[in-house]
Amino acid sequence: MIVVMKLNAPQDQVKAVKEKLFQEGFKPHLIQGVEKQVIGAVGKQDISLLSGLETMEGVEKIIQVSTPYQLVSREAKEEDSIVEVDGVKIGGRELAVMAGPCAVEDFKQMSSIARFLKAQGISILRGGAYKPRTSPYSFQGLGIEGLKILYQASRETGLKIVSEVVSTSDMEVVSSYVDMLQIGARNMQNYSLLKEAGKTKKPVLLKRGMSSSIEEWLMSAEYILSEGNPNVVLCERGIKTFEKYTRSTLDISAISLAKQLSHLPVLADPSHSGGSWKLVPWLSKAAVSAGADGLLVEVHPVPSEAWCDGPQSLNFSRFEEMLRDLKPVAETAGRTLPGSESLTQSLKEGRQ
Repeated sequence: MIVVMKLNAPQDQVKAVKEKLFQEGFKPHLIQGVEKQVIGAVGKQDISLLSGLETMEGVEKIIQVSTPYQLVSREAKEEDSIVEVDGVKIGGRELAVMAGPCAVEDFKQMSSIARFLKAQGISILRGGAYKPRTSPYSFQGLGIEGLKILYQASRETGLKIVSEVVSTSDMEVVSSYVDMLQIGARNMQNYSLLKEAGKTKKPVLLKRGMSSSIEEWLMSAEYILSEGNPNVVLCERGIKTFEKYTRSTLDISAISLAKQLSHLPVLADPSHSGGSWKLVPWLSKAAVSAGADGLLVEVHPVPSEAWCDGPQSLNFSRFEEMLRDLKPVAETAGRTLPGSESLTQSLKEGRQ
């Protein structure tokens, strides 16, 4: 249920409605829009309560949400949400590009990547310290040592950090080092983890599960928002299909649909879906054309020496080339890329 407040309703009236909802057993969540403020009421729907709410001061109307995900729906908030990661905006006109290696290996590696990305205008550094792997014998990440390396690289360059948390027991320590929590595909329906992420109030990058429907994906986001954390960014990373020539199948339609059904920003992960660096530029262009608010891209100085996922990682020169090629696509979609000024200069030099 959504309670739409009048445009100029004072805060005491908003507070009174929230208190009424709480007394009736609902969990009220204020959703601040550009033109209006609404209160999302999560709980058992009670038709008898509606007439009482509609007569309260400041209330414009009551909307019964038709989807099972209430707080993430377009019915709850008509305009696009913008999520800020310590000042870096995701969901605006400028595309968000998060880049870095699959796994943190050592400080030399992360420092060189961070300095390179900084020069390209990238603001968010990705890197896995905890790695949930299909095989128990595969590299599982450096753990807290990896977090410390990420933090050092961040302090050196000013880049913000996004890294995966895989367990509720690690939530506190991971949150203390990173600017944005990532919940991976394997944990998309780990409801205890989702709830804990909601309690942190840290921005969360929520990847779609490999065999999950769009509705299940949005319902997982609802878990985080229902705990009071509105700072969620969705990420389409590819789903399992019968196709064997790619690691997963990037569901381009899911990007557009998620944008229609939800107000949350949506990113695409062309690296995990394609499984090959050769596909990453093409999938990135398709994702941006479909309305993605940004990309999550794997970058490594020497992919052939990467401890994991080297074949899907771009080296520095290929990443630069991808950004140059992506610029006109982004402009056609009404978007800009990070570091657009340096990209424009690079394009001019290439034509001379």
